[in-house]
Amino acid sequence: MELFFGLIAQYGYLAVFALLMLGVIGLPVPDETLLLFAGYLAFKGKLALAPVMVAALLGSICGISVSYGLGRIVGHSLALSLGPRFGVGAEQLEAVRAWYGRWGKYALLIGYFVPGVRHLTAFVAGSSKLSPAVFAVFAYTGALCWSAGFLVLGYALGEEWARLSGPIHRALVVTALVGFAGLVGWFLFMRRNVAEGKGR
Repeated sequence: MELFFGLIAQYGYLAVFALLMLGVIGLPVPDETLLLFAGYLAFKGKLALAPVMVAALLGSICGISVSYGLGRIVGHSLALSLGPRFGVGAEQLEAVRAWYGRWGKYALLIGYFVPGVRHLTAFVAGSSKLSPAVFAVFAYTGALCWSAGFLVLGYALGEEWARLSGPIHRALVVTALVGFAGLVGWFLFMRRNVAEGKGR
C-alpha cells in the first residue's frame, strides 16, 4: 500500500491516472483506498481537486475501455472454449448475451462500486457484443460517479480518511461477496431454466 501512496505523492495526477487504469483492468490495485488518499491530498492542498478528478476519470475510462475491447476480441471465443469445462454450453452463453443486451448496461453503472465485479462487467459487455455507444454511456457515467464519489469522500473526511478507510474497504468487500453470491445464484438459475427448456 505504501508503494502506491508514494507513487501518488511523487507523481501526482499521472500516478492517479495510471494506477486507476491498471486497477480497473484487473490488476491488484486498491482503487477505492487510492481515491480516498488522493482526495485527502486535495484536502491538504498537495493536489488540486478538479485536475485529480479528471485524472481519475480518464484512468477509469481507459481501464474499462481496454477490458471492453478485450471482451469483444477474445471474450466470446474464450467462453466457448472454456465453458464446457464448467458445464456452460452455447445455450447458457446465449442466455447471458440476451440478458446483458437488456440489463447489462445497468451492471456497468453499478458494478464500479463492487470490487471484483467492475473488473468483469466490461469484459462480459464486450464478449456479449454490447453496442459501443451504449457501453460508453453507462460505463463512463459509472466511472464518473465512482471516481468523483470516492475523491470527494476522501476530501470531506480530511484527516479522518486513514481511520475510516479500513471500515469502508471492509464494507465494500462484504458487498462484493454478496454480489458474487447473487451472480452465482443467477447463473445456476439460468442454467436450470435452460436445462428444463431442453427437457420439454
